[in-house]
Amino acid sequence: MSTPDQIEIPSHEDMSSQLTGELKKLWRGESGLIPIVIGLGALVIYFQVRSPVFLSAGNLTNLFIQATVFVLLGMAEIWLLLLGEIDLSLGYVAGISAAIATILVDPKYHWSVFIAIPLALLVAAAQGALSGTMVIKLRLPSFIVTLAGLLGWQGVLIYIIDKQNSGGSVSIQEKVLRNLVSGDLTVFATWVLVGVLVVLMAFFILRSDRSRRASGLEGRPFFISVLKIVGLAIAGLLMVLIFNTNRGSFIVLRGMPYALPIDFAVLAAGTFILTKTRAGRYIYAIGGNVEAARRAGVSVDRYRLLAFTLGGLTAGIAGLLYASRLGGASDAIDGGTLVLFAVASAVIGGTSLFGGRGKMIHAAIGGIIIATIYNGMSLIGMSVATQFIATALVLLAAVTIDSVARRGSTTS
Repeated sequence: MSTPDQIEIPSHEDMSSQLTGELKKLWRGESGLIPIVIGLGALVIYFQVRSPVFLSAGNLTNLFIQATVFVLLGMAEIWLLLLGEIDLSLGYVAGISAAIATILVDPKYHWSVFIAIPLALLVAAAQGALSGTMVIKLRLPSFIVTLAGLLGWQGVLIYIIDKQNSGGSVSIQEKVLRNLVSGDLTVFATWVLVGVLVVLMAFFILRSDRSRRASGLEGRPFFISVLKIVGLAIAGLLMVLIFNTNRGSFIVLRGMPYALPIDFAVLAAGTFILTKTRAGRYIYAIGGNVEAARRAGVSVDRYRLLAFTLGGLTAGIAGLLYASRLGGASDAIDGGTLVLFAVASAVIGGTSLFGGRGKMIHAAIGGIIIATIYNGMSLIGMSVATQFIATALVLLAAVTIDSVARRGSTTS
């Protein structure tokens, strides 16, 4: 007889039964990443056939950089979507964060970047907290409050930039802030970082399975965990090969852009909070059934406010990378479009619009899909109008799948 710590090798019948169970979960929407990843693979194949440049190291690196803002703003929005709320102002929250950091490190003021960046993030978190406070204390719909925030923060952004008398934009002169996107890790550091990430994720997958078995709970089939680890290893190897390939034309350019480790850090922190802390469990509980959570003794308002604050903070990080990529801050930033892409990233990745279901990894996958659509369509010469229409169709398909999955889960 095996102990809970031992690994049992399933028989052919057991594996067949487990596979059937996994397919049922997929139909109910409980394994939402699988169809999303398949869809992403189909997009990659299509664009590579249409343009051989698509899978070049230089273009893929550029694609990941393009996805950074979508991914981070998507993760910011997930904090609210898990509650069944929304924050339409996050695009301009990001813009104000970018403007504050860029202006303060400018030679005109000459603040240290290590003071300017935390201050910009603190302001972004405060903006999120302000929206949350109004929603909670005044009992107003988050849609209306944050729509007002979208308009109001846009005005604040224009005021801040125009006060600098710089023609509507302020360029980044400081090296650290500029290199958040344009700087690269060394080839060796890229290998080490990706290797550590793969090992850590494999460890946590196996540890989670072991803990569930030791507690007598139903866990995922062991071969599914093995497939996930193998998939992670392959993805990690491909990333290293892509980033460490020389993508420069006149100079040698290798290594992972700094923006990617920042994405990984935010993803890891958000996932940890949602899955390993009381706050994360309560956010899921509130989004699933707010009245049940309140009767269970959860301080609903406190955790709703925390979610709005974390949403603002995450949007602030997105703003810093957005400014770094563009080389400065501008009063012409389209925060309305950015926040729509944020919601699209989260929903396309598998997060529910109805609250209670979603993961930070959903924003990462969704953001990459949106960047893939725009990057690929640009390569093959499609118009901007076609790009918007294609993104709309993908978003509509994702929402439809989510709705069907919810009905299937309820019926089951």
